[in-house]
Amino acid sequence: MAGESELTRLTATAAVGLLMRREIAPIDLVEAAARRIEAVEPQVNALPIRFLDRARDQARHFSARSSARPGDRGWLAGLPIAVKDYNDVAGERTTYGSPIFAGNVAAESDTTVRTLEAAGAIPLAKSNVPEFAGAHTFNTVFGATRNPWSARRSAGGSSGGSAAALASGMVWLATGNDLGGSLRIPASFCGVVGMRPSVGRVPRPAGNPPFDPLWVEGPMGRCVADVALMLDAESVQAVEDPLSMPRPERPFVQAVREPSTPRRIGFSGDLGLARVDPAVVAACRAGLHRLAGGRTMVEDACPDLAGTIDAFQTLRALMMSTARGDLVKTHRAQIAPEIVWNLEKGLALTVAEILEAERIRARAYQAMLAFFRDFDVLACPTVAVPPFPIEQRYPTEIAGVALTTYIDWMFLTFVITLTSCPAISVPCGFTADGLPVGLQLVGRPHGEHDLLGAAALLEQACGLGKRLPVDPRP
Repeated sequence: MAGESELTRLTATAAVGLLMRREIAPIDLVEAAARRIEAVEPQVNALPIRFLDRARDQARHFSARSSARPGDRGWLAGLPIAVKDYNDVAGERTTYGSPIFAGNVAAESDTTVRTLEAAGAIPLAKSNVPEFAGAHTFNTVFGATRNPWSARRSAGGSSGGSAAALASGMVWLATGNDLGGSLRIPASFCGVVGMRPSVGRVPRPAGNPPFDPLWVEGPMGRCVADVALMLDAESVQAVEDPLSMPRPERPFVQAVREPSTPRRIGFSGDLGLARVDPAVVAACRAGLHRLAGGRTMVEDACPDLAGTIDAFQTLRALMMSTARGDLVKTHRAQIAPEIVWNLEKGLALTVAEILEAERIRARAYQAMLAFFRDFDVLACPTVAVPPFPIEQRYPTEIAGVALTTYIDWMFLTFVITLTSCPAISVPCGFTADGLPVGLQLVGRPHGEHDLLGAAALLEQACGLGKRLPVDPRP
């Protein structure tokens, strides 16, 4: 059997292969993860809630059960995972990064966790999050999660704990969800892969408005193949989510093994909307052009997404105030000021503002359909800035241009959210001071297979996957 350090360096795909062939057992991976967590977690603060004994018991039970039924190992075959602290694991805390819920213990696991456990996953820890929402992982319950590439920098968010745990080798897969970029932004900052699938591809748990199309659950891993594997494990239809759809006949892992080469990719450094740090644009353009040539043509092109920044701000505020607006009345003093602002914005929206946002969303979707008649993929930077100092609550300017709200800097991901198209962030390069940069690839509606194939080809062209996991850097 491989040593513990060798096990933590495996991709999820390789680890599951060993589990399927019974060359290792789930308990071997739990113990390897426990050792790695002990070694690096104090420097990263990615997994503040840990339940390793529960994972050990589950691993032993999984091995005993599957030895009797060798065909019943699921997509993940006993692989340990981290669960974001917005999701419920039975008997464990779910804090949402909020002091209001610091002692909240889940009575049962939610749809996301039950689906993954049915597919062979073994949860072993909860990953740190911002308070309720945001793209910088810090809160007053557990503190800030540090970027493994530089402890002085943000890991992004809201799935920042998941991304940092993956990048530093504490787990092989981690859950995430995405409203304005919460799977894609931390993936970019931490040099891993995060995918926002189509609405309904992965069933969502109860808690947020069930008919809202802005938020999704999705996979995060160290490479594209691992993300495809996790998406296969998560993609089922569930009655808890009225928008969920049946599992596709063709597995997503097959799309990575047999990728379809995109013929035309449209690239935009800023989606025609706002400023982006020039160093980020340069890294993304250079990474994408490694894929160009042969059958793939890269051109400067972008759909018309005018008005989408304001429209998303409106619809996000509406969704947040629907889910959490009552807390402003009862717990205002315990809520971060940015969240109070966002909840109150939602509570104060007029009918005219909501109608205009819906009109813009419809136009943006039609613009994407028109774009994809000529192009196979839309590419742009994932984040408009490199990882910023951890002490900073959020960026206040980009390339010298002042920002207005605490989420303005996230526009490259949240306007894509508005279109309902699947999107994935893939590492494409580094800044001059060695911080990861992610390239966001956007596919046709319900086009996850082709999108994953394009992402796999980009990953091969850039050749950055072997740099993970990293030992946390001061």
